[in-house]
Amino acid sequence: MLKNWRVNLIFLFILAGTAVIINRLVFIQITNRDYWKALAKGQQLFFDQVTGKRGEIFIRDKDGTLYKVATTKDLPVVCISAEKIFSENENPEDIIKKLAEILALQEEAIYEEMRNAVNLCEIIKEKLNEEETKRLAEADFPGVYLKKKTFRFYPQEKLLAHVLGFVGGEGTGQYGAEGYYEEVLRGSSGFEAGEKGPKIYLIKNSVAKGKDIILTIDYNIQFEAERLLESFKEELKMEAGTVIVGDPLTGKIFALANYPGFNPNEYGKEKDLAIFQNAAVQRTYEPGSVFKPVTMAAGLEAEKITPETSYTDEGTLMIGGHIITNYGNRVWGKRTMFEVLERSINTGAVFAEKQAGDEQFLATVEKFGFFAATGIGLQGETYSDNKTLRNGQEINFVTASYGQGLEVTPIQLFRAFSAIANGGKLIQPRIAEGPDSKEKNEIREVISAKTAGQLTAMLVSVVENGFGKAARIPGYYVAGKTGTAQVAWAALEIDKTGYSDKTIQTFIGFAPAYHPRFVILVKLDNPEAKTAEYSALPIFREMAKYLIDYWQIPPDYE
Repeated sequence: MLKNWRVNLIFLFILAGTAVIINRLVFIQITNRDYWKALAKGQQLFFDQVTGKRGEIFIRDKDGTLYKVATTKDLPVVCISAEKIFSENENPEDIIKKLAEILALQEEAIYEEMRNAVNLCEIIKEKLNEEETKRLAEADFPGVYLKKKTFRFYPQEKLLAHVLGFVGGEGTGQYGAEGYYEEVLRGSSGFEAGEKGPKIYLIKNSVAKGKDIILTIDYNIQFEAERLLESFKEELKMEAGTVIVGDPLTGKIFALANYPGFNPNEYGKEKDLAIFQNAAVQRTYEPGSVFKPVTMAAGLEAEKITPETSYTDEGTLMIGGHIITNYGNRVWGKRTMFEVLERSINTGAVFAEKQAGDEQFLATVEKFGFFAATGIGLQGETYSDNKTLRNGQEINFVTASYGQGLEVTPIQLFRAFSAIANGGKLIQPRIAEGPDSKEKNEIREVISAKTAGQLTAMLVSVVENGFGKAARIPGYYVAGKTGTAQVAWAALEIDKTGYSDKTIQTFIGFAPAYHPRFVILVKLDNPEAKTAEYSALPIFREMAKYLIDYWQIPPDYE
């Protein structure tokens, strides 16, 4: 009897324990099934954030052929595992020595990477060449791995570098179109899930590729603009140069070239970060006599002068204790406004500004857009608000009338001349096509069509009869203006007042003058020539002749 009681008690304990286990299993597998399933799955899966492929950038030629100028490319990289190098090699020091020799690296640099490693496999060199890749593959060092990594790649290398900018080490666009259109070009982010185990199974969340962009740049025109700067650099002994070519009717920019340039594929090799700045949109300068047509526009628009209005030049003017002279201290005598532009007479520009009045002059400068950015669509565009001119002192208006004492960017000046060529209407310059180009197509009338026509005739006379004669192209009317401006000591970051001996020389013009197809600006920093007539103007003429042939523009006359 006692024996049966003990058996029954043991049986009851077993039955109770079984009930507890069954109850727990029901709770886990049925009641809290989703919770435990998720927990288990979380231990089996890993997640990695990924970004969609970056959009590509294209340009065209006149026939519509597309050229890829920015894309992505998988390139070999080498990474090392310090733990495996030292645990799986009898002589790890020899491995480091051979690695340094193959990759042209310092041994200490490799050891430093190993000491500071934050990844299981630390990248020690990117973008390996074919020889490096081949030698590493043949060596097959334990703990040394060849992998692929996606990089931004610029197939045209230096061509268009300042317009494109580049993608920095963190995958973000820097400078130019890469920076300005970062949100458009960048792909969307998502997560990549992989199941842990002997094999890895990847489940990719949908990540969208960034959008492609087509620039307004014409491949052949850009190539020619850069070629001209490169070919003239030694002859002119210039420090830097800029060429802009565009359509005054649509605002499309066909070429935007700067010298010196850089290779965006190798931007990390550049020591001076200033080389990345696009001088056409990121650097201001005092334009000199190319600004005189703006002054004339103020007087013509106010109907205070006509192209035939005359005045008598005595060589000097005294304004508030300041002496104003002409280039070379010339005295021109009685001259018309036509001749003021033809001979680029400073005192004549002062006369025109005085006739217009300071208020009208300032309003005209503002209408032409010299106190605001153009919105061309390139990162980092700058401008000067020209506070000194706005302060309204007489001497500031006087010097500004002939282009000294105020600052502009080349693209602002280009836009102003485009307005003259376009019958007085200002159109926003643009560098990209399509709905994602942020184009505003803003148009406003700066001057009347009558004033624009008068200015065009005066600028044609500069080329036919004045200092712009070297710009003449047989069979075509060309409108243009030279400008040679001294560089202020302050612009050179030298603590001195006044102006240095350095100059910036500019020629800007359009053709055919009465049915314009293009505007060209050429700006050169401190060439050896004394004036723009002998430096910027020859480059303008070569560029204009190229465009006439390229587009087969019919002549104005035989």
